[in-house]
Amino acid sequence: MIMGPTARGLALIASLYFILGLASAQAEESNIAAQVGPLQISINNAGKGPELDVGIKLLLAITLLTLAPSIVLLMTCFTRVVIVLSFVRTALSLQGTPANQIIIGLSIFITFFVMQPVWNNIQRDSVIPYEAKVISSTVAMDNASGHVKNFMLRQTRPKDIELFVNLAKMPPTKPEQLPLTVVIPGFIISELRTAFQMGFLLFVPFILIDLVVATVLMSMGMMMMPPMTISMPLKILLFVLVDGWGLVVRSLIRSFGM
Repeated sequence: MIMGPTARGLALIASLYFILGLASAQAEESNIAAQVGPLQISINNAGKGPELDVGIKLLLAITLLTLAPSIVLLMTCFTRVVIVLSFVRTALSLQGTPANQIIIGLSIFITFFVMQPVWNNIQRDSVIPYEAKVISSTVAMDNASGHVKNFMLRQTRPKDIELFVNLAKMPPTKPEQLPLTVVIPGFIISELRTAFQMGFLLFVPFILIDLVVATVLMSMGMMMMPPMTISMPLKILLFVLVDGWGLVVRSLIRSFGM
């Protein structure tokens, strides 16, 4: 009998539950060691108290690996860049041009360019000493998080930091001693506010073009013709003549103090 996609999915889920349950039962009795290529995972539960279930551990690890790219991007300038570029496409009345892949790809490369000094500092103070076994992994992580925190604090409004400091009921603390749980959400809110401000300024000239075109069509009695039919080519022409993409990218990079 040929199984449909739904049946195959249910069978796969049932198999995974069975495997995880078997692994959990074995983990309670003895040690577990698994090796996949150069990666070796071992769980020692012999002679110890009850530990977190193996399946839950695997689920948490996979979840963290899945969310890691999003968490890292939220701690960089990616948020502001991708929102402003999306505003540009919307202001031009272009629904699918440039495509989402191009917008995201350009945003990632601009992020690499803006964050390059931070990466260099992390490489100098964390990665190289850790590889040379001069510092421990804890010190390396503290050094790396310190550089990222300094970048976020430079781009964050004090008002946004104070908001989360008050919500966390923290005493007055120096900025460099603030935890990342306070700095990161404040940084994200500040980036959203800055990105929307830049997006509003991008919309203004294109709205004026729409108003002028709509007024001209009304005065000519061409009320049945959509203003978008004429305004969209004019907006694209204006954007190309003033080197719009260059101006937007230059403004974005300079907004980070570069």
